[in-house]
Amino acid sequence: MPQEETQHLMYITNRPDNIFVRGVGMWLFDSQNNKYLDYLQGWAVNCLGHCHPAMIEAINTQAKLLINPSPAFYNAPMIDLANIITTNSHFDKVFFANTGAEANEGAIKLARKWGQKYKNNAFEIITFKDSFHGRTLATMSASGKSGFDEIFPPKIEGFKKAVFNDVDSVKALITDNTVGIMLEPIQGESGVIPADFKFMQSLEKLCQEHNLLLICDEVQTGCGRSGYLFAHQLYNVKPHIMTLGKGIGGGVPLAALVAIDEVSCFEAGDQGGTYNGNPLMTAVGISVFNVLLSNGFLTQVKEKGQYLSQKLIELSNKYNLKGERGHGLLRALVLNGDYAKQMVEKAKTLDCKILLNAPRDNALRFMPALNVSIEELDLLINGLDILLKDFN
Repeated sequence: MPQEETQHLMYITNRPDNIFVRGVGMWLFDSQNNKYLDYLQGWAVNCLGHCHPAMIEAINTQAKLLINPSPAFYNAPMIDLANIITTNSHFDKVFFANTGAEANEGAIKLARKWGQKYKNNAFEIITFKDSFHGRTLATMSASGKSGFDEIFPPKIEGFKKAVFNDVDSVKALITDNTVGIMLEPIQGESGVIPADFKFMQSLEKLCQEHNLLLICDEVQTGCGRSGYLFAHQLYNVKPHIMTLGKGIGGGVPLAALVAIDEVSCFEAGDQGGTYNGNPLMTAVGISVFNVLLSNGFLTQVKEKGQYLSQKLIELSNKYNLKGERGHGLLRALVLNGDYAKQMVEKAKTLDCKILLNAPRDNALRFMPALNVSIEELDLLINGLDILLKDFN
């Protein structure tokens, strides 16, 4: 691609030359009409794949009615989507945002507000090493992603980092200033590391014992990704606060901060945003949830997750790799060397071109549409088999 075509876009990362122009389900097409099997799906954003018909219908219908009346007013899709989320969870209140980072920023603010009002101004939140909560200053400060502590100093104070799946490391950080514990049920950016069942249960018990808030960042794991509507349901725990993003909009900018009544203590002026809860985006969110909640959909996600898991285990055994991990259709294949990024590049040159992600040098992450077909899963496995022969 000629450099002059992209020179006015601010540099934030290295991008390939492809210009993608069209998407259908699991497939992306570039301006040269090359076809790619997309196992990124916008980093788990497109939970129904590219351009799902129900989403297109929702956009077209709502765009003709009302796009953005201002968050100072109620609108029907905003109300309806909040009711869907609360009806299908133990939560009571919803604040709609535009991105997962914004939802997590709101969760941090809500926890601190609750600490001011009900816990003697407690404000510290225990988070975890290798975690990822977003790219605002506060969510970067909350994150334990390697390297985040070195850029954009000074960081926001009030975040202590425990070791994931180590409850004793959490206990050691609790003080009178602690207001909550915030975690991803499955750490995605660190290479798809699920929380242990016992660990999640222990965190809930710790919060009960010390009057702390349990905050689940479900930006990546929510909205069916784990095979459950929300991943904390897999662990049979009930967090006080949950955040959603990515899949809730199926590809449009939508996120949510969700909480139980007892914690929902914002006052007028504490929280807001120009586009929050606008009817165009929340109408799309309704269409997404209607599919997720349709008869048998989540069961199929679990079944396809198990199928993918078994196929990845077979590859791991064949090439003496380090196994696979994850829940539902958020999974990782752990390699036997640091060649994941090379595999990502080579996958785009196969006869069946595949878009892959390497969150770690030794791990590939798979985030397909939740309605991916068995045939498309087999295309992935066949492609990985071809690639692994070159490295083993």
